[in-house]
Amino acid sequence: MNKNSKPRVTLLHYTALPIIGGVENVIADHARLFLTAGYPVTIVTGRGGDDPQLKSTNVVVVPEIDSQYSDNLKIARVLLEEGKVLPEFASVQSRIQQQLIPVLHETDVFIAHNVLNYHFNLPLVVALHDLIDQQIAPRMIAWCHDISRYVNPSSGFEQRSGFPWDWLRIYRREVRYVAVSPRRQRMLAETLQCAPENIRVIPNGVAAEMLWGLDDLGRRIINDFELLDADLILLMPIRVTRAKNIEFGLRVTAALKSIGLEPRLLVTGPPDPHVPDTIQYFQELLDLRHELGLDGKMYFLHEKGFTLDISQVAGLYRICDVVLMPSHREGFGLPILEGGLMGKPVFASNVPVVEQVPANSVYLIAANESPDHVATRMYEWMRRTPEHRLRLSARKDFAWSRIFAREIEPLVTGS
Repeated sequence: MNKNSKPRVTLLHYTALPIIGGVENVIADHARLFLTAGYPVTIVTGRGGDDPQLKSTNVVVVPEIDSQYSDNLKIARVLLEEGKVLPEFASVQSRIQQQLIPVLHETDVFIAHNVLNYHFNLPLVVALHDLIDQQIAPRMIAWCHDISRYVNPSSGFEQRSGFPWDWLRIYRREVRYVAVSPRRQRMLAETLQCAPENIRVIPNGVAAEMLWGLDDLGRRIINDFELLDADLILLMPIRVTRAKNIEFGLRVTAALKSIGLEPRLLVTGPPDPHVPDTIQYFQELLDLRHELGLDGKMYFLHEKGFTLDISQVAGLYRICDVVLMPSHREGFGLPILEGGLMGKPVFASNVPVVEQVPANSVYLIAANESPDHVATRMYEWMRRTPEHRLRLSARKDFAWSRIFAREIEPLVTGS
């Protein structure tokens, strides 16, 4: 590895996308995260690897790594049914090692997903340990999603011992172990007879931007405005005019901040070109934003050079937590229906469309209601709504981009 380059990362598993599976999807997510961060990535797999999601990775197919490889199926069947180790075991192990050696010579960090502690390919397990013993393997991370029922004392299954089963119980100080949950951490520590503290917990994550169906602009908005950090994302899908009462939205946002929350307020549209004093009003709003301490909390997308089409506005509806419409007047109030269609709570003044939807389907902002009181009602909605609490945890704690920055990259770089 060159002094100024990032480590070359290799990910290994029995199969890869388009073969469907939870670990296969996690590996694809890890590959995408590493590639986005500028790391060279190789995937070593027994089958698959030609999925479009992996198009930017270097994929090496070693058929013997596949748990469904014909010799592996035969080896596993005889081991489980008769307790015998077939001669093919050593042959498969040797072929795996010989094919891995040139890959490992071009690797700085080798991440083995779910293979060192699982019984689906025991020749692979022994091969990896032998490569470590020969000091051929680079820095290795054993990423544990599951543990073989045959060596896990908590599984309730009959435990197997002897060769090759005991290789699943070996703890190696030169290997960094990762479990995907505290429960898996405890089970793996019990299996390996090591302290749980020697196993790092890194959860699986969600690809928030992909699930939200965002394009490149949507991803920029997420990153530039740090929306994943927000406790509450408010959306005002409007143009800038005095009729929209945007200053009320600013004051609600400030009140949420004073409660101790981390809010974001997004206004999608530009100043209305047909209203003479719009530019003056826009400047007043900018001044008020600064006065309220909302720089970095409230954004006019027009100000940042973003011009959104309808599909991109739809993406913001999916991202947001609340649609806010405190307008002084509206001809109709279409964003209220759009917010409802997207399943978002809508806080709105009594504009015409409110009279045409079912009673109590909108959080009505009374004519004399203060921004502080509206903020308090939003806070109470947050506290009593389990869906929002789960949504908030998913994006703040379990978004892949957050997990990568917080856990995965430091593990790989040793920082």
